[in-house]
Amino acid sequence: MKMLIGLILVAVFLFLAGIHFYWGLGGKWGAEATIPTKENNQKVMNPGLFSCFVVAFGLLGFGLFVFVKSRNLQIGWPEWLINYGLWGIGTLFILRAIGEFKYIGFFKKIKGTRFGQMDTKFYSPLCLVIGLLALSLQFLK
Repeated sequence: MKMLIGLILVAVFLFLAGIHFYWGLGGKWGAEATIPTKENNQKVMNPGLFSCFVVAFGLLGFGLFVFVKSRNLQIGWPEWLINYGLWGIGTLFILRAIGEFKYIGFFKKIKGTRFGQMDTKFYSPLCLVIGLLALSLQFLK
């Protein structure tokens, strides 16, 4: 079970990292529905190349960490990272699913925008599943 959960998470992280690299390199597919907007469709943020690459490399790092943990590989990482890394990943994604109560997450106020609809249907549930799967890996031996 541990290896299956790890494989699912690694695949999801690789896919998400690939999309962020694509956007960082100027790709447009799907980008209009992935940035939170105000009710007048004005973007709340405007991430550029650097931001997309930071997220992409972070997702790759999460994938590598999950791969190592799910296969019990021994790597010379700090003990605190080995012990608490999955807690951090799981908590990060669960907090993303909960959101910041205005534009992002299950408890957002602005829901009628394209992003708001996609966030409710796909992004927040995916983040919740990622968070719960990461935390489940922490408990599986």
